[in-house]
Formats: sequence, structure tokens, C-alpha cells
Amino acid sequence: MKQHYDVAVIGSGPSGASTAFYLAQKGISTVIIEKETLPRYKTCGGGFVFRGRKNLPFDIKEVVEKEFHTVDIYLGEKLHFKTHREEPTISMIMRDSFDNLITQKAKEFGATLQENHKLKGLTFSDDIITLETSQGNFTANFVIAADGALSPTAKMAGWKEDTRKLIPALEYEVEVSDEDFERLSKEVRFDIDAIPYGYAWNFPKKKHLSIGVASARRTKINLKEYYQEYLKTLGITNIVSESQHGFQIPVAPRTDGFVKNNVFLIGDAAGFADPITAEGISNAIYSGKLAAEAIIESKKEPELAEKLYLEKISENLLPEIKTGLWLSKWFYEQKSIRNIVLKKYGQQFSEAMADVFHGDRSYPKDIKKTITKRIKNLVS
Repeated sequence: MKQHYDVAVIGSGPSGASTAFYLAQKGISTVIIEKETLPRYKTCGGGFVFRGRKNLPFDIKEVVEKEFHTVDIYLGEKLHFKTHREEPTISMIMRDSFDNLITQKAKEFGATLQENHKLKGLTFSDDIITLETSQGNFTANFVIAADGALSPTAKMAGWKEDTRKLIPALEYEVEVSDEDFERLSKEVRFDIDAIPYGYAWNFPKKKHLSIGVASARRTKINLKEYYQEYLKTLGITNIVSESQHGFQIPVAPRTDGFVKNNVFLIGDAAGFADPITAEGISNAIYSGKLAAEAIIESKKEPELAEKLYLEKISENLLPEIKTGLWLSKWFYEQKSIRNIVLKKYGQQFSEAMADVFHGDRSYPKDIKKTITKRIKNLVS
């Protein structure tokens, strides 16, 4: 006999595990289908902004490797902006322990975790979805696709791959000399233009550095070459060990919808990463919470749940990403004009970004008008 659940969540990342938590907390029978065994390594810079952390309904202190109240933004050698906040702007986590913690919290409220279950197919019949996995079948009324940027679940449910903007990124977990670690572990830094149309980052963890490069353009680029150049910028000459991880980040929402046949897309599967910073964890958790609320508030009525989810993501999440897309295009592709503006307003811009990271503001809807006005003032 197949096991039946109200909701099957595919993937135990932050979006999937937190969705399961919110559902199970309200008595919705929920299963998390995970293809691996937890805890497991997951490629991710691991910088969790405060707006995401403060919205979690439980403390994550036990899995935070480092907290940074100050963030440094560099634009070449001439421009450098620093912001500081009382609360940690960025908390450094490793995804194995972070994802496992949220999953355990979901299990405490009754969610079921099925590990080593790779989803192989979905079958739709009326309002029941049959999930074929590598270790047996399950049925559910709803499926939450929380299986990342490449989302096999979305493909199985009928979504096409070419409706999002996926940008390439390369990240290394790097052990350096004690001297270099001492020097580089004191600040979180972003280096804009360290690669063409993109940026590099240095995220210090407990005993190593997460160093990466990402292009805001969907193009072929030798990321490894720019990573090597960035090591020189950081002054790293002696690497004890390093492990390379390439991945793609979806920084534009899908254009062909977010719900099909009672399958809901959240997080990277939906394309909800921040277009400017490519940070995806906070929006992933937020979208999962909205999906859970929609199912709970609809009393598990499929059409109403879909309607509510689309309304919820359209209220703040999608408009903010849309504004972020315009700002990202201007920021990374209009380098000369951007630098003219930032020479005068760079600190204000950095403070505004810190406010976004803390959830104290969103990207202003009139940003295009504001930037255009400031450019006119500077050149007049």
C-alpha cells in the first residue's frame, strides 16, 4: 500500500525543509523526499543575510560558523565602501549542518524524512499525485519542488528550462596558511568587477575561506582564470587545500508560471535568488513559507491554494526581484556611468544594500527614476 501525505516536499535544502516545518507545525502531513543522506555537503557560498535569519521561527546559532556586522564592498582599487550594523548582516553557515538543523526542526513537528529516495517520476490523476522514487512510491495532494536550480521535479511536472536567467558561478572551499586566514577572516568582502559583468567574494568560515566568482551575464567565461586572479587580489600565495564547485544561480523568475497540477515551485526552482547579489537562501525560505501558508489557509483546497500562493509572491517577492533585475543590469553593464554615480553616492548605496540585507527596506520601485535623476545632476 502506498504511503499518502498531504504534501510531498522534494529536497531538504533551506526552502524545502522550512516549508515542511511550517506545514508540519500546523498539522499538515508532510514528507521530505531527499535523494541523499543528511547531513550532506551542498555547494553554496553560505552567506545567510539577516533578513532571512530573523524571519526563521527558531534559533540557528548552533550552526553559524561566523557572524559579520561589517561588510566591505570594493570596486577596483579606488572605491571602497564599508557598512556596519548592530545585528549580523551576514551569518556564515555550511549547508550540511544548516539544512540538517531545519530538517530536524520539521521532524520534531511530525514531518517524515525519506532519505536516499531519488524522485524518478510524477503521475497525475485527479487531485492525487503519485511520486515514483528509487525506493518505492508515495502519493500526495500537493508537491513542493524545492530541488534547486536544475529542479528535476519541475521538468517532470512540465516546466521548460529556458524561462529563467541562469548565471554561472564557481566557488572554492579554501584552506590557507594561518597567517593568511588571520588576515582574511576578519571581513566579508565583495569585489565588484573582479570578473567582467560580475563580482567575486570572500566568505570566512570557522577554519577556512569560501572564495568564489560569479558572472551576472549568461555567457561562456573562464571563471577559473578569474578566480586565480582574485587570489592575487586577496594576497593569497600559499594554499593548503582547495575544493572546486561549479554551479548555476537562477536570478530571474520563471516566465511560465509557478504552479502546475498542484506542483508548487519555490526557491531556486522558481528562480527567486536576488538578481544583484545572487543570494538565494533568504528568498528560498521566504517563498517556502508563502507556499506553506497558501496550502494551510486554503484548507488544502487546490485551486484556492494556487490562487493564494500566486497572490502572496506577487505582493512583495516578485516586484522586488523585478526591480532587482533592472538594477543588476544597470549595475553590472553600465560600469562607467555606475562608477561616476558611486563616487558621489557609493556610501548611500552601500547603506541601502545593508538595509535590504536586514529586511529594513526592499529595492525601491522608483530606482530607475532615482538613478536617472542623479546621473543628470552629476553631468549637468
